[in-house]
Amino acid sequence: MENVGEPSASSCNGSSDIDRENQEGETNSLGGRRPRPVFSDSFSSHDMEEGMYESSPRGVLEDCSRSLESETASSRTSTSDSEVRQDSRTGTRWHGFFRMLKRGPHVRFQTFPPLKSVPKLTRRKTKRIRDETVPPLSSPALNSSIDSEFCYFKSSWKNFTLSELLAATDNFSHDNLIGEGGYAEVYRGALEDGQLVAIKRLTRGTQEEMTADFLSELGIIVHVDHPNIAKLIGYGVDGGMHLVLELSPQGSLASILYGPREKLDWGTRHKIALGTAEGLVYLHEGCHRRIIHKDIKASNILLTEDFDPQISDFGLAKWLPDQWTHHIVSNFEGTFGYLPPEYFMHGIVDEKTDVYAYGVLLLELITGRKALDSSQQSVVMWAKPILSKNCIEELVDPFLADAYDSEQMNCLALTASLCIHQSSILRPQMSQACLLSKND
Repeated sequence: MENVGEPSASSCNGSSDIDRENQEGETNSLGGRRPRPVFSDSFSSHDMEEGMYESSPRGVLEDCSRSLESETASSRTSTSDSEVRQDSRTGTRWHGFFRMLKRGPHVRFQTFPPLKSVPKLTRRKTKRIRDETVPPLSSPALNSSIDSEFCYFKSSWKNFTLSELLAATDNFSHDNLIGEGGYAEVYRGALEDGQLVAIKRLTRGTQEEMTADFLSELGIIVHVDHPNIAKLIGYGVDGGMHLVLELSPQGSLASILYGPREKLDWGTRHKIALGTAEGLVYLHEGCHRRIIHKDIKASNILLTEDFDPQISDFGLAKWLPDQWTHHIVSNFEGTFGYLPPEYFMHGIVDEKTDVYAYGVLLLELITGRKALDSSQQSVVMWAKPILSKNCIEELVDPFLADAYDSEQMNCLALTASLCIHQSSILRPQMSQACLLSKND
């Protein structure tokens, strides 16, 4: 492995080495679906069944299924006789739970289960601890927690009926479909008062699986409140699991960056880079819980009227207990092109997972290139030799020409090079990356 120098800038202090990576192992979001400009198109195990081997360049096998360590993983169905006998009781239990949800935002639901001290993690211990702290949906322990260990929804969240959601989306018309992934579809909608919304509808899995995923995502969103995080305004459980969010007027960063870029002058790109960093710092360090988003990418960065970025789609997000240094997963999910090497190789998920993805996002903003283009070329692999030669001008999106601030460009390029380091230990914390991006 050959070491090469970092780009330098007179206004940015510090430097590091970038390891040349012969195998980045980054591939596209999978499945037969046509990519859409807004919201997540992340891959899943179901998508992998359709096209993994054609879409995976450089021979890296990414087995992409729901994360083993997720809060809801233990809810997956089993073939054991005892669980089969419990199916009818479980269904009845969840019907009762849905009735509670429909009462409105003051319903109590469990967000984060209490954890025991975990001095050292191994795969076996991780599984045992998860099984102890997050029991299956059919277990008496979870049934009891539904009654006794719930916390309140945010009072501002509205409980939407199915008829309201159908009216808002014209019966979930395909013309209103603005995003889809392995586990959900997102529709543009207009409420009765004229407010534009994005409605995320869970589409895959049994009722029990979808309920677990729904509660897991809500259990993270309920703790999040920041200007650079997308706002949830309500939910619906009639006819399926639905999340209702504010629809950002400018759409997603991907819809503009990968299309006509007239709106994306350098000042706007710099603003998006800094705002996204602020949102990630909040998730990692400023939130009630340490939250790993796990799917930072251009299509999950929504833009307000003034082009302030908002991080969206917490469907893959994980919370990291204070006692834990990382999660270890055996089944992977995410979006190729944004995933760090240690995720493929060892199943490690921590804050540095998001830091790497943020570095890729910075390269997209600087270069105008996709994380992974149609020829399976990774922007990381393309940019690293240029960064090593400190030829920042060669990175710059031709659309910008010379219309950019050189000092800001150099700082963002240096930040990107540090964030995409092959070694997670040598990547900065998100708060450090944020300061460096600002040249503070």
